[in-house]
Amino acid sequence: MRRREFIALLGGGAATWPLAVHAQQAMPAIGFLGASAPGPYAPYVTGFLRGLSEVGYVEGHNVSIEYRWADGQYDRLPALAADLVRREVTVIFTGGSTPATLTAKAATATIPIVFYIAGDPVELGLVASLSRPGGNLTGIMSLNAEVGPKRLELLHELLPTATSIALLINPTSPAISDPQSRDLQMAAGKLGLQLHVLHASTEREIETAFATLVQVQASGLVIGPDVFFNASSEELAALALRHAVPVIFQYREFAAAGGLMSYGTNIADMFRLAGVYTGRILKGEKPADLPVQQTTKVELIINLKTARALGITFPISLLGRADEVIE
Repeated sequence: MRRREFIALLGGGAATWPLAVHAQQAMPAIGFLGASAPGPYAPYVTGFLRGLSEVGYVEGHNVSIEYRWADGQYDRLPALAADLVRREVTVIFTGGSTPATLTAKAATATIPIVFYIAGDPVELGLVASLSRPGGNLTGIMSLNAEVGPKRLELLHELLPTATSIALLINPTSPAISDPQSRDLQMAAGKLGLQLHVLHASTEREIETAFATLVQVQASGLVIGPDVFFNASSEELAALALRHAVPVIFQYREFAAAGGLMSYGTNIADMFRLAGVYTGRILKGEKPADLPVQQTTKVELIINLKTARALGITFPISLLGRADEVIE
């Protein structure tokens, strides 16, 4: 090769290097801040990726995702959020968690944040209003906290002679657990029920809560909405069967794992909607201009196999309202 041709080739190649580096740097990055563990949330992450794909984004192709998981230890969230902010991700998705959302909001006022939560984002101070969020946050709001009293009513309908019911909440997430406890105490009073409030934020504390449940002779259990409990659906279902306690939770995954009843929204679809919103922000839309979406559909799932194991017969009134009956 002639010296002049080599220099020209070298010069041309050098000119393309900065372009390649720039192309890599130009790929937007999503910070996925999860309060739970990645394993149990794999189906929900799939839903999120599906939503992204609906607006033209595919992980590893034209968007990267930085996953950060707290494994149910909410005190780890501030450091994880701070790391995503340092990495200057384009947008943060807070993985279906109120604690993660509150932590992300405290970590940045400039990076857009998309949430999926069970509480009211206005009451939580996340947005100015549902129609006009006004800041750097927007997302999806489910009815899973709001319908907590309804879960108690459904359990009471199944167990009409019961006088004592328990509620399991995670005390490390007071933004959700405190209103849930207050609302169910009021609902229990109207139904003439005594409500025992139990606390758990670790696997060992969940086992202790079930032992306490038996000691206080509660006829049934309502599990409050919480990311930690979502990731423990199989354990919760197994403990409920072992202690022969009728339990109702919010997500279908609990009933599918052997839980007696679930009543709530479809979490995978909520993650999909959050993925769509995240993609729209990547395309240039601003969180302040994207109204918070409110889900209105809830599903009642009944596991008849578990009911038979517990010696429980569902009334026709409940079976007729079920969206799905697992045999």
